[in-house]
Amino acid sequence: MSYYKRKRFYATIFATIIALFFVVPAIWIILTAFKTDAEALRGGVNFWPDHFTFKNFMYLFSSENYEVAVFRWLGNSLFVSVVGTVLVIIIDTMAAFALARLNVPFKKIILGLILISMLIPNVITLLPQFLNFANAGLLNTYGVMILPVTSSTFGVFLLYQFLKKFPVEIEESAVLDGASTWKIFLHIVVPNSKPMIVTLGIITFIGLYNDFLWPLITINQNSMKTITVGVANMMTGSLSISYGRLMALSLLSSIPMIIVFIISQKQIVKSITHTGIK
Repeated sequence: MSYYKRKRFYATIFATIIALFFVVPAIWIILTAFKTDAEALRGGVNFWPDHFTFKNFMYLFSSENYEVAVFRWLGNSLFVSVVGTVLVIIIDTMAAFALARLNVPFKKIILGLILISMLIPNVITLLPQFLNFANAGLLNTYGVMILPVTSSTFGVFLLYQFLKKFPVEIEESAVLDGASTWKIFLHIVVPNSKPMIVTLGIITFIGLYNDFLWPLITINQNSMKTITVGVANMMTGSLSISYGRLMALSLLSSIPMIIVFIISQKQIVKSITHTGIK
């Protein structure tokens, strides 16, 4: 075996071992969701279920179970994630275009503030934001979950860097043809920035869907909870002694992310390849 084949073989073995650390827990969650409580709590090596059961899922969707509102929680998470992602894409794209192409006053200062804000941990602004929304009476509403994420400094900086490398000659030729700034933005900049915009949308959607801390401290009504808060509450509530039901709820909560990954994996690879081309 040649040196390069040995190197590739060892790299494959190493990558497989690393992948097992992520795959095995996911498989364990899936299989535990189909176990009875007695079997899930049984000690020893008990990876594969003796008898598959759907009782855990039936319990979650039971009309008598008012504590676990799976569809409501999933709906809240999807609504907040979709609306927040759309707002981030619209606002960040326009802000990046303005900073990259328009004569904006104090442009360097604004870019500096954007970079500085990216260095500040979100937990530092958690208390001031909470007090502001509490004083405005927006706790336990969709507004408290959507308004803080209507824009992203990371998205502005990402699109700004992309537009700085984008050939300005294309836009100049459109100006000679009589195109307005708004038409240039909609018909030239946005279509050519699609890979980066889609990537920003995917990252934003995943981040909003998986967000836990902010909904946890701003939402206490069961009907307004997101799926992440609902799963966490069930870990210390009625499902804390039922691993089968808890894993069933965790499995259901991960389905939207699995769908997003399957749909977007090619686009993510495409955007990485696109950004690597000078």
